Amino acid sequence: MTWMPFYPPARWFRAGWRHGFSSSERPKRQRGSRLATIRLVVLLGILAGICVKQGLGLDIVPIVSRFPTLGDGQFTLCSRGNRMQCVVDGDTIYYGGLKIRLEDIDAPETYQHKCDSELALGNRATNRLLELINSGPFELVNRGGRDEDRYGRKLRTVERNGRSLGEILIAEGLARRWDGARHSWCG
Repeated sequence: MTWMPFYPPARWFRAGWRHGFSSSERPKRQRGSRLATIRLVVLLGILAGICVKQGLGLDIVPIVSRFPTLGDGQFTLCSRGNRMQCVVDGDTIYYGGLKIRLEDIDAPETYQHKCDSELALGNRATNRLLELINSGPFELVNRGGRDEDRYGRKLRTVERNGRSLGEILIAEGLARRWDGARHSWCG
Protein backbone atom coordinates (compact mmCIF):
# COMPACT_ATOMS: atom_id res chain seq x y z
CA MET A 1 0.00 0.00 0.00
CA THR A 2 1.53 3.22 -1.07
CA TRP A 3 0.88 6.46 0.58
CA MET A 4 -1.05 8.96 -1.53
CA PRO A 5 -1.21 12.58 -0.44
CA PHE A 6 -4.67 14.02 0.15
CA TYR A 7 -5.57 16.95 -2.06
CA PRO A 8 -8.75 18.76 -1.00
CA PRO A 9 -11.23 19.63 -3.72
CA ALA A 10 -10.83 23.07 -5.29
CA ARG A 11 -14.20 24.19 -3.93
CA TRP A 12 -12.79 24.12 -0.40
CA PHE A 13 -10.50 26.98 -1.22
CA ARG A 14 -13.30 29.44 -1.90
CA ALA A 15 -14.97 31.65 0.78
CA GLY A 16 -16.17 28.80 2.98
CA TRP A 17 -13.22 26.44 2.70
CA ARG A 18 -12.91 25.97 6.46
CA HIS A 19 -16.35 24.37 6.58
CA GLY A 20 -15.88 22.28 3.49
CA PHE A 21 -18.44 24.22 1.46
CA SER A 22 -18.60 27.60 -0.14
CA SER A 23 -21.33 29.88 1.18
CA SER A 24 -23.47 29.12 -1.85
CA GLU A 25 -22.99 25.36 -1.52
CA ARG A 26 -23.48 25.15 2.24
CA PRO A 27 -26.68 23.26 3.12
CA LYS A 28 -29.51 25.59 4.08
CA ARG A 29 -31.23 25.25 7.45
CA GLN A 30 -34.33 23.17 7.21
CA ARG A 31 -37.26 25.55 6.95
CA GLY A 32 -39.72 22.94 8.07
CA SER A 33 -38.15 22.61 11.52
CA ARG A 34 -38.51 26.35 12.23
CA LEU A 35 -42.13 26.29 11.06
CA ALA A 36 -42.81 23.22 13.20
CA THR A 37 -41.40 25.02 16.25
CA ILE A 38 -43.63 28.03 15.63
CA ARG A 39 -46.67 25.80 15.23
CA LEU A 40 -45.82 23.98 18.47
CA VAL A 41 -45.49 27.23 20.42
CA VAL A 42 -48.82 28.51 19.06
CA LEU A 43 -50.53 25.22 19.87
CA LEU A 44 -49.17 25.23 23.43
CA GLY A 45 -50.38 28.83 23.86
CA ILE A 46 -53.87 27.88 22.68
CA LEU A 47 -53.96 24.85 24.98
CA ALA A 48 -52.81 26.93 27.95
CA GLY A 49 -55.52 29.50 27.18
CA ILE A 50 -58.18 26.78 27.05
CA CYS A 51 -56.96 25.34 30.36
CA VAL A 52 -57.12 28.76 32.01
CA LYS A 53 -60.58 29.46 30.57
CA GLN A 54 -61.87 26.07 31.74
CA GLY A 55 -60.31 26.53 35.20
CA LEU A 56 -58.02 23.51 35.00
CA GLY A 57 -55.68 24.82 37.66
CA LEU A 58 -53.06 26.57 35.55
CA ASP A 59 -52.18 30.00 36.84
CA ILE A 60 -51.23 31.52 33.49
CA VAL A 61 -52.50 35.08 33.07
CA PRO A 62 -51.52 37.08 29.98
CA ILE A 63 -50.10 40.17 31.69
CA VAL A 64 -49.82 42.17 28.47
CA SER A 65 -53.49 42.29 27.55
CA ARG A 66 -55.66 42.01 30.68
CA PHE A 67 -54.96 41.81 34.36
CA PRO A 68 -57.51 42.78 37.01
CA THR A 69 -56.48 44.20 40.35
CA LEU A 70 -58.24 44.67 43.64
CA GLY A 71 -59.34 48.25 44.07
CA ASP A 72 -58.79 48.35 47.81
CA GLY A 73 -57.29 51.82 48.00
CA GLN A 74 -53.77 50.58 47.42
CA PHE A 75 -52.76 53.18 44.79
CA THR A 76 -50.96 56.35 45.89
CA LEU A 77 -49.37 59.29 44.14
CA CYS A 78 -45.97 58.30 42.77
CA SER A 79 -42.92 59.38 44.70
CA ARG A 80 -39.24 58.67 44.25
CA GLY A 81 -39.24 55.34 46.08
CA ASN A 82 -42.76 54.23 45.18
CA ARG A 83 -43.06 52.79 41.67
CA MET A 84 -45.20 49.70 42.22
CA GLN A 85 -48.82 50.88 42.49
CA CYS A 86 -49.11 54.60 41.95
CA VAL A 87 -50.50 57.38 39.75
CA VAL A 88 -47.87 59.48 37.93
CA ASP A 89 -50.24 61.98 36.32
CA GLY A 90 -53.67 62.09 34.69
CA ASP A 91 -52.79 59.55 32.00
CA THR A 92 -49.92 57.45 33.41
CA ILE A 93 -49.82 54.91 36.25
CA TYR A 94 -47.55 52.22 37.62
CA TYR A 95 -49.18 48.85 38.24
CA GLY A 96 -47.05 46.03 39.62
CA GLY A 97 -43.95 48.05 38.74
CA LEU A 98 -45.02 48.29 35.08
CA LYS A 99 -45.41 51.81 33.66
CA ILE A 100 -48.73 52.14 31.85
CA ARG A 101 -49.98 54.98 29.65
CA LEU A 102 -53.76 55.29 29.34
CA GLU A 103 -54.14 54.85 25.60
CA ASP A 104 -57.49 56.56 25.14
CA ILE A 105 -56.81 59.98 26.70
CA ASP A 106 -54.38 62.88 26.89
CA ALA A 107 -54.21 64.66 30.23
CA PRO A 108 -52.40 67.92 31.08
CA GLU A 109 -48.75 67.57 32.08
CA THR A 110 -47.64 68.04 35.67
CA TYR A 111 -43.87 67.63 35.24
CA GLN A 112 -43.17 69.39 31.94
CA HIS A 113 -46.06 71.83 31.97
CA LYS A 114 -46.01 74.87 29.70
CA CYS A 115 -48.08 77.20 31.90
CA ASP A 116 -49.58 77.45 35.39
CA SER A 117 -53.10 76.62 34.18
CA GLU A 118 -51.83 73.35 32.66
CA LEU A 119 -50.14 72.45 35.96
CA ALA A 120 -53.30 73.20 37.95
CA LEU A 121 -55.51 71.16 35.59
CA GLY A 122 -52.90 68.37 35.51
CA ASN A 123 -52.89 68.15 39.31
CA ARG A 124 -56.70 67.95 39.34
CA ALA A 125 -56.62 65.19 36.68
CA THR A 126 -53.97 63.27 38.63
CA ASN A 127 -55.93 63.42 41.89
CA ARG A 128 -59.17 62.48 40.13
CA LEU A 129 -57.53 59.46 38.44
CA LEU A 130 -56.19 58.37 41.82
CA GLU A 131 -59.69 58.66 43.28
CA LEU A 132 -61.25 56.72 40.37
CA ILE A 133 -58.65 53.96 40.41
CA ASN A 134 -59.04 53.41 44.16
CA SER A 135 -62.84 53.25 44.08
CA GLY A 136 -63.07 49.59 43.04
CA PRO A 137 -61.69 46.75 40.95
CA PHE A 138 -60.71 47.53 37.36
CA GLU A 139 -59.18 45.92 34.31
CA LEU A 140 -56.31 47.08 32.12
CA VAL A 141 -57.20 46.30 28.50
CA ASN A 142 -55.29 46.85 25.27
CA ARG A 143 -57.86 48.36 22.89
CA GLY A 144 -55.59 50.25 20.51
CA GLY A 145 -53.51 47.45 19.02
CA ARG A 146 -50.01 48.77 19.84
CA ASP A 147 -48.52 47.19 22.94
CA GLU A 148 -46.31 50.10 23.98
CA ASP A 149 -45.42 53.65 23.06
CA ARG A 150 -42.04 55.03 21.99
CA TYR A 151 -41.07 55.57 25.63
CA GLY A 152 -41.59 51.89 26.51
CA ARG A 153 -44.82 52.44 28.44
CA LYS A 154 -47.51 49.80 28.02
CA LEU A 155 -50.60 51.22 26.30
CA ARG A 156 -53.80 50.21 28.08
CA THR A 157 -57.34 51.38 28.81
CA VAL A 158 -58.40 51.30 32.46
CA GLU A 159 -61.95 49.95 32.61
CA ARG A 160 -64.47 49.33 35.33
CA ASN A 161 -67.64 47.46 34.40
CA GLY A 162 -66.80 47.95 30.71
CA ARG A 163 -66.47 51.75 31.02
CA SER A 164 -63.16 53.54 30.55
CA LEU A 165 -62.00 55.66 33.49
CA GLY A 166 -60.44 57.93 30.86
CA GLU A 167 -63.93 58.65 29.51
CA ILE A 168 -64.91 59.90 32.96
CA LEU A 169 -61.93 62.26 32.99
CA ILE A 170 -62.92 63.51 29.53
CA ALA A 171 -66.52 64.06 30.63
CA GLU A 172 -65.29 66.07 33.62
CA GLY A 173 -63.04 68.25 31.44
CA LEU A 174 -59.81 66.92 32.98
CA ALA A 175 -58.55 65.18 29.83
CA ARG A 176 -59.26 64.95 26.11
CA ARG A 177 -59.52 62.03 23.74
CA TRP A 178 -56.10 60.95 22.47
CA ASP A 179 -55.82 61.61 18.73
CA GLY A 180 -52.15 60.71 18.33
CA ALA A 181 -50.72 64.20 18.87
CA ARG A 182 -50.11 66.41 21.86
CA HIS A 183 -51.99 69.72 21.91
CA SER A 184 -51.39 72.71 24.14
CA TRP A 185 -53.37 73.05 27.36
CA CYS A 186 -52.38 76.73 27.67
CA GLY A 187 -54.59 79.62 26.58
